[in-house]
Amino acid sequence: MKGLKNLGLVLAVSLVLGIGAGCAKKTTEVPAEAPVVDSAATAVDMAAQTITDGIVYFDFDKYDVKPEYREMLRQKAELMRQYPSIRVRIEGNCDERGTQEYNLALGERRARAAYEYMVMLGVNPSQLEMISYGKERPAVQGTGEQAWSMNRRDDFRVIAR
Repeated sequence: MKGLKNLGLVLAVSLVLGIGAGCAKKTTEVPAEAPVVDSAATAVDMAAQTITDGIVYFDFDKYDVKPEYREMLRQKAELMRQYPSIRVRIEGNCDERGTQEYNLALGERRARAAYEYMVMLGVNPSQLEMISYGKERPAVQGTGEQAWSMNRRDDFRVIAR
């Protein structure tokens, strides 16, 4: 009988310990909510980045858009038609040669060439503005044709989305 009592006591203690262990607080990890992504905003951001990425380069003392840049401008124009909230500033630049006045005028003609081409492709003129920096904002420092050719360009800056 004593053995049965001990067995009962062992079972009772085991049961209490088992229940106690089972009642321990369990922490359940709640998964964090996935961030809400506005796909329209993301698409506009991607379009804005594509518009900003492409640069149009010009030959010495020239302002005509070369054929190799027309497809890039078509893509920019298509995105701007698709997202009419996007506004772009076309920035005309020159190399260091020439006077300040001459380079400002040449930079403006370069910006205007891209502007007119994009308007011809259907971009609303109110989405575009132009500025000439002349030789004041070189992309590459230095002299020589390699540096100069990188500075004769139109940059595209998204100023509104």
